[in-house]
Amino acid sequence: MSYRDQQKYLDELRKYEKKFDRKELDDYKMYVKMHKDEEEFDSVTLRRLEELYEKYYEPVDKHKYDSFFKKKDIL
Repeated sequence: MSYRDQQKYLDELRKYEKKFDRKELDDYKMYVKMHKDEEEFDSVTLRRLEELYEKYYEPVDKHKYDSFFKKKDIL
């Protein structure tokens, strides 16, 4: 995983920081500190970060915006 991917996961998880339980919050703070020290995450750390990301991140449903961007029929 590259530095940019780590940054992406950490930035997205920052939004959900208030929802973390105590253990997840401690892990998250450790990941941020490692990232600031410019350490590359090992496979175990990376997997735990991805699991945390998948647990809290919910992609936006873009189908609800389709009605705003449809072309109008001109008759």
